[in-house]
Amino acid sequence: MAEHMSCIFCDIISGRSPAEIIYEDDKVISFLDIKPIHFGHILLVPKGHYVDFLEIPEDNLHSLIHATRVVTDAMMKGLKPDGYNIFTNNGVAAGQSIFHFHMHITPRYFNDEIKFMLNLKNYKETEMKKFADKIRRKIQ
Repeated sequence: MAEHMSCIFCDIISGRSPAEIIYEDDKVISFLDIKPIHFGHILLVPKGHYVDFLEIPEDNLHSLIHATRVVTDAMMKGLKPDGYNIFTNNGVAAGQSIFHFHMHITPRYFNDEIKFMLNLKNYKETEMKKFADKIRRKIQ
């Protein structure tokens, strides 16, 4: 597993930095976020240092998704929130600030006043097909 010299998540994985560990297996670790959206906000991190989702080796993806389900189920049963979000930020434009891939699992509550402000678009005429074609051509 690769390790990045100045990565807080690598420090947590190696035990050099403390964290409130929720779950761990041979490929994934999860712990409470120190700056949570809500108390109980969990970060789920592959143990290998991968900058973003597309860098994660395919054989690690099953472990990542399995751990996400295990941790989310435990959070829901333990905290009993009204719902939850699972999300990841990949790249600066998407809001990524720690460049070791991680998923956020956060409890949500009715009237918690957290909003994802979206500016939804509408495709014009044949634009949808053009965008779909650009993407489909790159699927191998």
